[in-house]
Amino acid sequence: MRIIVAMSGGVDSSVAAALLAEQGHEVIGLSMQLYDQRGDQAFGSCCTLDDLHDARRVATALGFPHYIVNFEEQFRSTVIDNFVTEYASGRTPIPCAHCNSDLKFATLLDRARGLGAEHVATGHYARVMGDGEGRWLLKRSADREKDQSYFLFSLTQEQLAGAMFPVGDLCKTDVRAHARRLGLSVAEKPDSHEICFVPDGDYASFVATRSPEVARGGAVVDEGGNTLGSHGGVHRFTIGQRKGLGVASSPIPLYVLAIDADSGDVTVGPRASLERTTLSASSVNWIAVEPPADWLAVSAQIRHRHRAAPARVRAMPGARAELVFDEPQTAVTPGQAVVFYDGDVVVGGGWIE
Repeated sequence: MRIIVAMSGGVDSSVAAALLAEQGHEVIGLSMQLYDQRGDQAFGSCCTLDDLHDARRVATALGFPHYIVNFEEQFRSTVIDNFVTEYASGRTPIPCAHCNSDLKFATLLDRARGLGAEHVATGHYARVMGDGEGRWLLKRSADREKDQSYFLFSLTQEQLAGAMFPVGDLCKTDVRAHARRLGLSVAEKPDSHEICFVPDGDYASFVATRSPEVARGGAVVDEGGNTLGSHGGVHRFTIGQRKGLGVASSPIPLYVLAIDADSGDVTVGPRASLERTTLSASSVNWIAVEPPADWLAVSAQIRHRHRAAPARVRAMPGARAELVFDEPQTAVTPGQAVVFYDGDVVVGGGWIE
């Protein structure tokens, strides 16, 4: 079978390609050039020119072709522009989730079919399988610590049908062991935990450079509306933030409770005020079931590192959903994803409103 492998230059996608090649598949490696690598502009520690070279070296060592595809314009319009707009609106975006579904799988599947392949494989820690009745299911990976199914919730049935995750049944230690066994140059390459297009992790400066109007000052207020201090723009804050609030010391720790991009007010208060039992979500994608009109028991995850908590969810008109937790959860953050699980199976997910 001819399979396109999206190669980032890291150990996970490299081993994914190697395992498929060992199984006798005809592998073609594709790497996405996401931004202009010329000049002095700095980027994070992934998706760099060095990463593209690492991907090519692995493909050469394993004996399959490798191509670099220029996705600069698509990446800017799909991922970076959304990132800037969300922060400017007082929301906290997840660029990796948009990159995976709106760019990587949507675009690479078309490229794959142009090359006579029906599948795109990646190094994601997740699993995909059929339910025996014509529906494709997305599941957590075998390695719970590395599981990335949260970032893949918006994959459609068509995209899941063409997706392969060769390392989804492995633990990270096994992946590195395979890389050493195969003599891959990336065997000891460290994982990247940065957003690839933000230099030095300075999100606020990145957003302000591309949208100067967001650096509009505003007030830091308490829950009663009393002004406690001032700030230099709502893009500097996220729900649950404790440091850098710009207010005088308080006898109790203060956290960001709400962000109003229109007024510029950032409301702060005690940790207990961060607790919520309900949320609404938009652009909801149902994977394992048809949109449920009645309440459906699930475990819901509101951040990548959040422990999924018991809840019930139901579909609402306009691709929306309403969710109620059994117990209050801390820092439900607009712009983040909420993903619904039934055990290891992703039931669906959407964007927290």
